Amino acid sequence: MTRIAAPESGMGEHIDWALLRPEMAAGMGKLSESVYGNSQLSVREREAARWTIALINDCAVCRDTRARDGEAAGAGEGFYAEVTDWRGATALSDRERLAAEFAERFALDHLAMDDALWDRLHAAFDEGELADLVICCGAFLGMGRALAVVGVRAPDERILV
Repeated sequence: MTRIAAPESGMGEHIDWALLRPEMAAGMGKLSESVYGNSQLSVREREAARWTIALINDCAVCRDTRARDGEAAGAGEGFYAEVTDWRGATALSDRERLAAEFAERFALDHLAMDDALWDRLHAAFDEGELADLVICCGAFLGMGRALAVVGVRAPDERILV
């Protein structure tokens, strides 16, 4: 049970609590749709960032979520294991590793994002991709942290994004 009691909607407790504020819940849904439906990052790059933040947030919903086309894109369970240890990972591209590093710093120590990090980011990603990564990480951190704080359990049926 979540820490905020709400009537069951049939959509799952990861949604029910937010429906106490329907206009705001709709905004959360739109942000999620926008991030997953419009990201120009590869599935693996986006998922490297998302998974890193899911682990930091300790969000049950986020840890259980997977990319809809992840297997076809090479983002199966082995990929998530690699991202868990992105510093020592051997099967991640430089961009995937950098997406994970950026996500970790975004979530844990954003003030330590120095010029050296941004130089590496600019060498690997174009400006639009960097904007994409920032927006994705903001959504992942904010929504995942909210779900973790409220104590939402992963739904019985895995969410595919």
